[in-house]
Amino acid sequence: MTQRRFFKAIHFISTIWFVASVAFIIIYKMRQEGYQWWLILSLSGFSAVFTVFLLSVYLVAIFRGAVRSQEPEIEHPLSSMPAYMVLYSISPILGGLAGLLGTIGVEEIDTVNHYISLVFLGTIGATFLFWVIVDPMVAIIETVLPECRNHRRQRLAHAKALREQQQKQRIQLLAEMEDQENSLYQNRSKVLARDAEKLAELMIEKNGNHHKNKKSELSAVDIGVRAWQQGGIVCMQQLHDMAVDICKKEYPSDMVDYITIWWDGIGNWRNPSLAVKI
Repeated sequence: MTQRRFFKAIHFISTIWFVASVAFIIIYKMRQEGYQWWLILSLSGFSAVFTVFLLSVYLVAIFRGAVRSQEPEIEHPLSSMPAYMVLYSISPILGGLAGLLGTIGVEEIDTVNHYISLVFLGTIGATFLFWVIVDPMVAIIETVLPECRNHRRQRLAHAKALREQQQKQRIQLLAEMEDQENSLYQNRSKVLARDAEKLAELMIEKNGNHHKNKKSELSAVDIGVRAWQQGGIVCMQQLHDMAVDICKKEYPSDMVDYITIWWDGIGNWRNPSLAVKI
C-alpha cells in the first residue's frame, strides 16, 4: 500500500467516525428533548445546526485535500509532511480519545449514552478545530513563505504562458484550416464552373417550360452524380449554390429550385417535401 493510499484509508475511517459521532449527538439530543423516533430525521432546530455543521466541516476537508493533491509539495512544506498528514487524518479519532480521557474521574456521568456523548463531542470538537481552524491557518502560513510564494508565482506564470501558447496554436490551426477550405472552395469553383452554367441553363429552361423534359432531367442528374463523385455532399451544395447565383442574375423573377428535385437520392442529397423558390 502506497503512502497516499494509506492516508486515504485513515482519512476515510476518521470520516466515518466523525459522521457516526454527529449522528449520535443529533439522536441523543433530540431524544433528550422528547422527540419521538419517527421525528429523529427532522431537520428542524438542533438537528439542522448539526447537519449544516457536518456538511461544512466535511466539504472544507474535501476541498482542502483536493486542492493540496493538485499542487506540488514544495508549495506545501508543512501540510505535506507525513506527521502532519497523519495528524490531519486521525484528528477525529484523537478527539474521541480526548473525550474518553476527559470522562475519567467525572462523577456526574449517570448513563452510558451520556458517557458516549462526551466521547463523540470530543470527536466533533477536535475535527472542527483541526479541519476548519488549524488546517486553513497552516495553508495561510504556507502561502506567505518566500519559497512557496515564489514557486507558486512561477508555476502560475508557466501555466499562463502554456495556455496562451495553446490558444495561439489553436488560432493558427483554425486559420490554416480556413485557408485550406477557402483554397479548396476556389479550386472547386473553377472545376465546377462549366457544370454550374449548364445546370443553371437547365433550370432556367425548366422554369420557362414546365412540361416534363426527360433529357434535361437526366443531364442534371449526371451533373449531380459527377459532383458527388468529386467531393460528396459539400461539392454538390457548392455546385447548387453556384447554379442558383447564375439563375438569379439571368432570370430575375421567382424560380422553382428544380435542382433539389432532380438530385433527390444522389448520395446524401434529399429533396424537401415542397418545391423551393429562389
